[in-house]
Amino acid sequence: MNKEFSNAWIGSRQPRKQRKYLANAPLHIRHKLMSAHLSKELRKKYGKRNFPLRKGDSVKVMRGEYKKKTGKIESVNMGKLKVLLEGVYKSKKDGTKIKIHFQPSNLLITELNTDDKKRTEALNRKFTAAKKTEVKKEAKKVDKPSSDLKKSENHKKPEPKKIETKTKPINKTSSRQSLEGHKK
Repeated sequence: MNKEFSNAWIGSRQPRKQRKYLANAPLHIRHKLMSAHLSKELRKKYGKRNFPLRKGDSVKVMRGEYKKKTGKIESVNMGKLKVLLEGVYKSKKDGTKIKIHFQPSNLLITELNTDDKKRTEALNRKFTAAKKTEVKKEAKKVDKPSSDLKKSENHKKPEPKKIETKTKPINKTSSRQSLEGHKK
């Protein structure tokens, strides 16, 4: 197997190839892998299902031992593809507290950090495009029903005439008997 990352990699059921893909992924792909789902309110607001995590975003833990705990993102580790949260710690036997790493897929974004202009542009980019297409679709839907009604009133198709055909009774003799009759 080649040790370098390949954009031609489509997918595999083999875990070793999936691990290799994640381990050798470049930063522009790791950034996409660091995405988490948006809450229902944010989905309606921005028209997106998920978005990459950043320091300062408020998230809710959806899976594991710390389920339903919320906190702000303290740091994002692109190397490990993990996230650290403020206020979520694990205590050791000697009393010291350890920060816990979370996978982005187990988090739900409840509030976005919109300090960066490029990030707000990225959020609104798809939303404005989606809104424009919705407006166009709604305009077409409004026009279509009225035109359909006019067509149906003015142009009524005549019903097809029924044609009666006379059929001959079928002989119940087998094909072998009919062939023998012709030979004689």
